[in-house]
Amino acid sequence: MTLNYSAVLAGAAAGIMMVAGTAHAAPTDAELVALVERHAQAQSNFDQATLRTTTAENYVEISPVGEVDSREKMLSFYAPELKRPAPQVQVDEPVVRIIGDKGDTALVSARLSYSMNQGGVARQFAMRGGYVARLVGQQWVLVSAQYTGIRPPKP
Repeated sequence: MTLNYSAVLAGAAAGIMMVAGTAHAAPTDAELVALVERHAQAQSNFDQATLRTTTAENYVEISPVGEVDSREKMLSFYAPELKRPAPQVQVDEPVVRIIGDKGDTALVSARLSYSMNQGGVARQFAMRGGYVARLVGQQWVLVSAQYTGIRPPKP
């Protein structure tokens, strides 16, 4: 059996490049879901500092009623002096897709389930959140979010 050393070296180099490429590949889905969870919790807690760190300067949000809000408008809504009782939020059913030639953009969709007690009555509702995240340096930040209400099932 004759070995073609050029082919062996080329194959080994390709294997090394594949391993090296995965060493700094896009973060796991869990990291991006955690970003969305931090953002959702920050909204519930009126935590402007976390909202600033989880969003890009050019962040745009489309509210459940269709309003388009800049980052500054979104942040002003969560001003500490405007804090009011907010529902508890749970993020589930996430779907993450890494896109772009550099793997520096991600699409995340998730169900946001809210629950609160209003006047002794438990109230629950849900929305779908669609997010675009971008890798800036070594940190993922949200560049947009869009929320769509989920109609409750008919009784």
